[in-house]
Amino acid sequence: MFSIYWSYLKTALALQFQYRVAMSIYMISRLLEPTVYLVIWTTVADARGGNVGGYTPADFAAYYIVLMLVNQFTFTWIMHEYEFRIRSGNLSAVLLKPIHPIHSDLADNIGYKVLTSVIIFPAAGFLYWLFDPAFQSSLTLLGLFTVSMILAYLLRFLLEWSLALIAFWTTRTEAFNQMYFLLGLFLSGRIAPLDLLPQWLRAIADVLPFKWAIAFPVELVLGRLSTGEIASGLMTQAVWLAIGLVLHRVVWWRGVKKYSAVGA
Repeated sequence: MFSIYWSYLKTALALQFQYRVAMSIYMISRLLEPTVYLVIWTTVADARGGNVGGYTPADFAAYYIVLMLVNQFTFTWIMHEYEFRIRSGNLSAVLLKPIHPIHSDLADNIGYKVLTSVIIFPAAGFLYWLFDPAFQSSLTLLGLFTVSMILAYLLRFLLEWSLALIAFWTTRTEAFNQMYFLLGLFLSGRIAPLDLLPQWLRAIADVLPFKWAIAFPVELVLGRLSTGEIASGLMTQAVWLAIGLVLHRVVWWRGVKKYSAVGA
């Protein structure tokens, strides 16, 4: 499997190099979102005496800089891909290969993140210099953060890859995709830290995967969670990862049986 992934990764890197301008444009949009929220919340905190729900401007800076990195290294675009693959009939050629297509998609996603690292890290450094964030982390938290990030990436990739397979039953999935990403925008801590949301909305976030894919790793590395909350959160991530594995196998098996190429 290592040699297979290495071959896929080299191909993905070569492909991504062909779309450097498009990749730069996508990255600008991904950098703008957390920066806008950071400016808004620091302005609100300054206007309210320097604190909003336990977050100072420096806390908001730390939160959104880390969130920008977490979201960048866990996001996928696969939910926008399968509709085209099935509608155009391109999936037929993929199904003839002896390797499951999820491996190619995973390598492609990792290749993109490797290339965009040269943009995201300098951008994070610039925001660090500009906003002077307050980080309260440690080597232990960084180690747990690494484990949490791996779980967050895998569970998000598997869940979104499985949800993308809805395209087997309908070739118009964009409305569903937009609903999914709108929920994620609120319940993953991207618009605002989950601590600032109403209690009923935080309760919903606790039982859905969005929080565990983004907000939980952010809060963990910033030292905003107790030991019990960290242990519980890691277990919840593992549960969602297991759900993603089962969902992937079941939906793929049923979807391929139903599949028929539509054609362009």
